[in-house]
Amino acid sequence: MKTAFATLALAASASAFAPAPVSTKKTQLSEFANGLVGGEGPEPMFTGSKEFDPVGFTESSPEWINWFREAELKHGRQAMLATVGLVVPEFVRVPGPQFSFEAIPNVLDAHDALIDSSMKQILLFVSFAEAMSLAALSNMNEFDRKPGDWGFDPFGLYPTDPAKQKEMQLKELKNGRLAMVAIGGMIAGAQISGHGFPYV
Repeated sequence: MKTAFATLALAASASAFAPAPVSTKKTQLSEFANGLVGGEGPEPMFTGSKEFDPVGFTESSPEWINWFREAELKHGRQAMLATVGLVVPEFVRVPGPQFSFEAIPNVLDAHDALIDSSMKQILLFVSFAEAMSLAALSNMNEFDRKPGDWGFDPFGLYPTDPAKQKEMQLKELKNGRLAMVAIGGMIAGAQISGHGFPYV
């Protein structure tokens, strides 16, 4: 059952790694990564470093830069939700006997315990998010849409001032990068220690 679920999850997420169509647009040589925010290195290890691209993706595949950023933002957003989703159930559970602290004392055991109910719902939501982004990704270099901008801002948090917009974009990007590292550390800590939050 686990292998079937893993195969299904991999197949659903395969679209995240599909290449974007090659664009004929030229990028300006003076703008690193098409002028997208976040070109400086990760803090605090490489403070002050500019044009941080140790693998050379921006030079070898400049037409994919927007796709790389879209994927980074998508995974960062999912990782931010995952970090919250790993900590909150340690303190609060949704109603129902199958979700109780007695039924599932360790949050990491929820995957196997709820494989026939909640995991299908999560797979459906992730597949829906992937399907919704396919059209945007396939046409990314042909329109003015910025990577990660789905026009979804129900609370009006995105500022109108361009300088504030770049600041908000950088905050989201850095928090997403941190969350991608954090969720891996949280799961590893929970598996090794066998304890819930704070995983020591």
